[in-house]
Amino acid sequence: MLKIRMGGVPEHFNLPIILANEFDLFKNKNIELEWHYFPAGTGAMTKAIANNEIDIAVGLTEGVVAAIINGLEAKIIKQYISTPLIWGIHTGIHSNLKTIGECEGKKYAISRLGSGSHLMALIDAEIRGKSIQDNDFLLIENMDGALTSLSKNDSQVFFWEKYTTKPCVDDGQLKRIGEFITPWSCFQMIASNDLIKNHSPEIKELNQVINFSAKQFMKAPNSIEEVHHRFNLKLEDSYDWFYSTEWTTDQNVSEKMLENVMYSLKKINTIKSEVNPELLVASKIAQLI
Repeated sequence: MLKIRMGGVPEHFNLPIILANEFDLFKNKNIELEWHYFPAGTGAMTKAIANNEIDIAVGLTEGVVAAIINGLEAKIIKQYISTPLIWGIHTGIHSNLKTIGECEGKKYAISRLGSGSHLMALIDAEIRGKSIQDNDFLLIENMDGALTSLSKNDSQVFFWEKYTTKPCVDDGQLKRIGEFITPWSCFQMIASNDLIKNHSPEIKELNQVINFSAKQFMKAPNSIEEVHHRFNLKLEDSYDWFYSTEWTTDQNVSEKMLENVMYSLKKINTIKSEVNPELLVASKIAQLI
């Protein structure tokens, strides 16, 4: 049995993978899936792949594309979520900020450099014709770190997935001052080049299990209740999130989507140049369309 170490954020998006693992669907394919949660997000996962601590990561598209172009020995093996991510833009409960337009010169809380909280803040600012300086970012590791930082006014702005932070908005720990919708599909699965080189057939089997589980999750009558109970979301928020999210259930990765991502990353100087999208995708596993 092949052991595969896989990482993802502790959020509702990964529930189809968690359920497949709980029901031993990977073991039925002779794969032992060792799941790891990464509260610090995509930047922490790409570092873990570089350090050979995990083999596969379910990461934010912009973060994994930037990491691969900047030298990470990994490639995309599957588009995981087809729909965009809805980012909440937050500030501390005692802050006077009311809109994102008031945030110039403020401190941005980010989990890691190269994480979604970092890159989305840069992309949002660029779209608005503004800029954020390197010393405007404060590393806070995870959402708990952000809550502490914002409450002490060490930082004033925090980008994080809207529904993950909503319980903190509802109970008065955070204020949401805006939203930003990622202009592309939000999550990709990437695997280390070593795993791709040595175990492509097993990766295909793993992807088939995930596709099956995602299809079942999108049809199952109890999926929304599972999200509600497992992730501390209000039932109405679970409905809103579920019906704004679509999982990819094939092996197709959009070439135009990757070009869109690279265009934005180059504009914020996260990558030096765009590359051929074929260099980002494991061609034996995923199909570029």
